[in-house]
Amino acid sequence: MYLERLKKHAPTLNCVITLTEDLALEQAADADREIRRGKYRGALHGIPWGAKDLLATKGIPTTWGAEPFRKQVIGYDATVVERLRHAGAVLAAKLSMGALAQGGLWFGGMTKTPWKTDQSSSGSSAGPAAATAAGLVGFAIGTETLGSIVSPSIRCGVVGLRPTYGRVSRYGAMGLSWTMDKIGPICRGVQDCALVLDAIHGPDGRDRSVTADPLHWEPRKPLAGLRIGVLQKAFERFKDAEMKVYERALEDLRKAGVRMKPVELSDEDGQRLRFLLVAEAAAAFDDITRDGRVAELKGQAANDWPNTFRASRLIPAVEYIRAQRARTLLIQKMEKFFANWDVIVTPPYGLLTTTNLTGHPQVVVPCGFVDGMPRGLSFIGGLYDEGAPLRVALAYEQATEWHTKHPRLG
Repeated sequence: MYLERLKKHAPTLNCVITLTEDLALEQAADADREIRRGKYRGALHGIPWGAKDLLATKGIPTTWGAEPFRKQVIGYDATVVERLRHAGAVLAAKLSMGALAQGGLWFGGMTKTPWKTDQSSSGSSAGPAAATAAGLVGFAIGTETLGSIVSPSIRCGVVGLRPTYGRVSRYGAMGLSWTMDKIGPICRGVQDCALVLDAIHGPDGRDRSVTADPLHWEPRKPLAGLRIGVLQKAFERFKDAEMKVYERALEDLRKAGVRMKPVELSDEDGQRLRFLLVAEAAAAFDDITRDGRVAELKGQAANDWPNTFRASRLIPAVEYIRAQRARTLLIQKMEKFFANWDVIVTPPYGLLTTTNLTGHPQVVVPCGFVDGMPRGLSFIGGLYDEGAPLRVALAYEQATEWHTKHPRLG
């Protein structure tokens, strides 16, 4: 069924770079045999999934969505790919991503949201979000450095989970910003995200940033003990139809038994340090900047990677080091803040830059529509505590109908 849907709808969404049909049929047959013999690997056994095309897959192209790498074949599997294979999941497709993890534009064109196929699904996990929302895969794996799971999940009306920095190994994944890159699931439900994270998290001896902190997922545990804050002023900045969506979302949260207290926290400090990402990205792709291959990318506007990479060579080393010291202070500030709170309810972009710099986890769920396009509500947790925001997100999901709304294609 999933292969048929991929063949039928992927061209409309422009969300597949490589269909891995032969591998999928082989892995599905293996799953059938194992299950018949009583060897059941768990909830993901036999479930088709899609990989953002920056995860290495042995013998299968891994293009990074970019012209210079469209024929690249890496001779090993990424840790995430290995772990999902061990869980019995079936790789059905390598999904589109913005070139070198920027936006939704790749060498095959722009990836579209299934809600309005004349609009971009955002990025850079453009294909994973679009394919999951359209029911072309059971779930997908995306990555985030600064909004690349959160943004397309909102645009496509699905659940996105950006785990804590250091929760999931990035071995075999394209590096954009070594101190900010994170790998996480994009699914059609909160509990699915928890299941996938459970399968892929933990040390592998290859990515030394990954810790052995346990994952606590207790969906039946009451919310009463959680200290939950809400960025009330951030929600009050919305107007008209969006304001109504978020007013209803917060009211539905309260009806679901979520007790929130207003808190104040700004993204301004994080915004000032945003250039750290582009400095690292420019270093990661300095080779293609120097040899001119960046000129092959479709995106050549002022803020696209080619020109950003060139301009980033002018960032003074002193300013970069001072910014990293300021980032340490920001991490300490956030650590102190979360000593008093378990979950913060925010608009999706309310603390996006800060939490990507500090490594805090974020869950985003659909919460309504404006002009036919989904809107999202987000939940941020403390470091290595994805379980708390997932529990609050699940309470909201179960109290509302938005996760049952699916786009119609064809």
